[in-house]
Amino acid sequence: MIVCVDIGLKRIGIAFSPDGILCLPSEAIIRKNREQAARELSGLLQIKNAHTLVVGMPIGGASEDEMKRRIEHFVSLVKFDGKIVYENEYGSSREALELGIGKITKSKDGKLDSLSAKIILERWLERQKKQR
Repeated sequence: MIVCVDIGLKRIGIAFSPDGILCLPSEAIIRKNREQAARELSGLLQIKNAHTLVVGMPIGGASEDEMKRRIEHFVSLVKFDGKIVYENEYGSSREALELGIGKITKSKDGKLDSLSAKIILERWLERQKKQR
């Protein structure tokens, strides 16, 4: 199982791929604090029997270094022995918003975040396919 996360300050979008082809958004983790969110993600990775964690990473922009530092710190709190890879998340939130117009009514429930994670996972899987 491959799990992908789009880590935000308030929500963590989740998507997964059971077979390396199909990508499904899942329920987001609502962050109360780093430790709680890391515990929930650690538990999810264990339940899903994940072997790979794809992490959305913002590339470019004024706050790239700060966000990279925050995301890497958060990932270091997650208990996971599998492979961790980072994928450029640029534009995934905007793309998720466009896909969700008319279907997603509130942004605070994490559905947009998980749709963004699904987009990031699809990009990563596509790159893996091209590298074979």
